[in-house]
Amino acid sequence: MRPLDGITVVTLEHAIAAPFCTRQLADLGARVIKVERPGVGDFARAYDERVKGMASHFVWTNRSKESLTLDVKHDEADNILHRLLEQADVLVQNLAPGAAARLGLSWDALKERYPRLIVCDISGYGADGPYRDKKAYDLLIQSESGFLSITGTPDDPAKAGCSIADIAAGMYAYTNILAALIQRGKTGKGCSIDVSMLESMVEWMSYPLYYAYDGATPPPRAGAAHATIYPYGPFPAGDGKTVMLGLQNEREWVAFCDKVLGQPALATDERFCSNSRRNAARAELRAIIVEVFSSLSGEQVIARLDEAQIANAHLNDMHDLWDHPQLKARERWVPVGTPAGPVPAPLPAGAVNAWSARMDPIPALGQHTEAILGSLGYDGEAIARLRQEKAI
Repeated sequence: MRPLDGITVVTLEHAIAAPFCTRQLADLGARVIKVERPGVGDFARAYDERVKGMASHFVWTNRSKESLTLDVKHDEADNILHRLLEQADVLVQNLAPGAAARLGLSWDALKERYPRLIVCDISGYGADGPYRDKKAYDLLIQSESGFLSITGTPDDPAKAGCSIADIAAGMYAYTNILAALIQRGKTGKGCSIDVSMLESMVEWMSYPLYYAYDGATPPPRAGAAHATIYPYGPFPAGDGKTVMLGLQNEREWVAFCDKVLGQPALATDERFCSNSRRNAARAELRAIIVEVFSSLSGEQVIARLDEAQIANAHLNDMHDLWDHPQLKARERWVPVGTPAGPVPAPLPAGAVNAWSARMDPIPALGQHTEAILGSLGYDGEAIARLRQEKAI
């Protein structure tokens, strides 16, 4: 038995934030009914064709769901949606600002009729405030939240390589829904959850926000290096490989000088004898490190770092990640069905011994429409009529 077996989630979702949230609910056993536009579906289905003709974003965020196609503006749509909500525990939506309210799917419109329903709205900026109606995409929120100001090189800001703002919002929607389900178990009442991408990213700005407290200078952009701790970042080895390493304290600095650089006297050099001094003299220290590493392969550098118990990592690309020995050893890849055949998927983070994550197929557009409508009382003739009217 999984934690969310028996929980039904109805979701009007697209792109990443809401689908990532609801996929994780499905991982825990929830039945997730994904309402999609007939003929088109979630527009993330068309982002690319990299996974056997399917979009990489969609494959990532939509396994274990049921796809119901429905034109939400059709006359019959309101009846279908309410029949679904009668048996639902959670409603999730990340439609355009105000769209859910216009469809009668806001918390205020539903709370009397469905007192146990949990309604989760995911948006760029939240349900009120002067930015409420602004369009919000992942890169725009990375910019608005200050993330870009501290990410990149000194000359140029850089976005995160993944949809970090969408992921942040999806994670907070997921955790808030889990908390709301626990609360409902105590009170018997549902609630409203308002998750904004901006506020999710502000939480994730963490130490840079406080580092710049009360008008102080923000941390500089430092590429792949740490902005305020040194040495902490990428260094080239003699074979063209790049090694990531990070020092956290003075004990590690002493070990690094002795066992990795082979220059124990460097540990007490006045230029480098504290993190603040090393940070100020980055260029000088980097030149010393690069000179030592130039006669070593990447694996030899990592061997020295491991021996000295200095944290390190390979600078892997996506192909390296598919073949990562740690993931293979822990059997973290499992096959998941898709309309184009099985593809590997990583198990959800967190190995739990009390249940197995649900890893069911990624649905074709509208794959479950007839079965869902049949369960709501629609017979074959009614379903055929709805299909003829392009309602489904």
